[in-house]
Amino acid sequence: MKDLIWYDVFLANMHDKYPKKTQLVDELVKLLCIEKEAVYRRLRKDVHFLAHEIVTIASTWNISLDAIFGVNSGLIPFQLQPINYLEPTKKEMFNFQQKIRALEHFKTAAESEYMEVCNKFPRPLITTPAFKNLHRFKIFNWAFLYNNEEPYMRYSDAVIPAKVSHEFEIYNKLIKKVSNTNLILDQKVFEYIVNNIQYYHSIMLVTDEEKALIKKELYSFLDYLMKIANYGCYPETQKKVNIFISNLKITTNYSYYYTEQLKSCRIHAFGKFDICSYESKMVNNFKNWMDLKKRSSIQISEVNEKSRIDFFMQQRQIVDSL
Repeated sequence: MKDLIWYDVFLANMHDKYPKKTQLVDELVKLLCIEKEAVYRRLRKDVHFLAHEIVTIASTWNISLDAIFGVNSGLIPFQLQPINYLEPTKKEMFNFQQKIRALEHFKTAAESEYMEVCNKFPRPLITTPAFKNLHRFKIFNWAFLYNNEEPYMRYSDAVIPAKVSHEFEIYNKLIKKVSNTNLILDQKVFEYIVNNIQYYHSIMLVTDEEKALIKKELYSFLDYLMKIANYGCYPETQKKVNIFISNLKITTNYSYYYTEQLKSCRIHAFGKFDICSYESKMVNNFKNWMDLKKRSSIQISEVNEKSRIDFFMQQRQIVDSL
């Protein structure tokens, strides 16, 4: 490889993340804590980014150093991105905000896709502000299973910090700007959450009053989901949504984002964590694999009215049993 070609590749990757130069400069100033002029000198190649600066940028913005330096290990890089949603560290909060701000690209992208295959309520729906109790229950369930600091936390103790809730609201607005969304749900998705609520209620971590509040939101969630299925779009943005019900059990939750400039695929691990890859070949593989999942699923949005009505009647009966 010719001298400094890797540096041009590195600069090109940064420009892919932030095509507007002023935005790129502002983000680098915040990330590296250096002056604007120092950033401009590095971008003009008057001087080079220091080694620790390159590592910081690459790790924060998910830029593959293997690809930049021309290393072909034959391996696809994945990253686990953990965060304590109840007590995030400063670094966790920064990374969380960076991931969400990257989705601002959906506002201006000519075409964009999001797809999620799940046995839990899809993220674009559960983070809707109208379902705060349901989303809080999801965070509580994660904390009970994976937060060692509070092994016997009650639902009432699972208070999502305002700064985290604010980021979820931003995420929800941005994800609903995607041009085309496909959601494939496990046919027992409501049964799973009702069983969880009943379990926590049985061991007195969820009170009668809290269970009643969550149940009320489950009915509202059903109404919201049915509205999307009837019209084939988000009511807030009118962006296209296709909803499918899988005939086969979904054991692993996964998703992808896809635009010309923003590509990522994610395996949803440990309740709320993501194992991510931004490698183009892997993202394309995910797209192909997930599209194949439609073969064992029934579309209930807009078409197939009988299947849609049957599905929602069954889910309402499940919620009634709570």
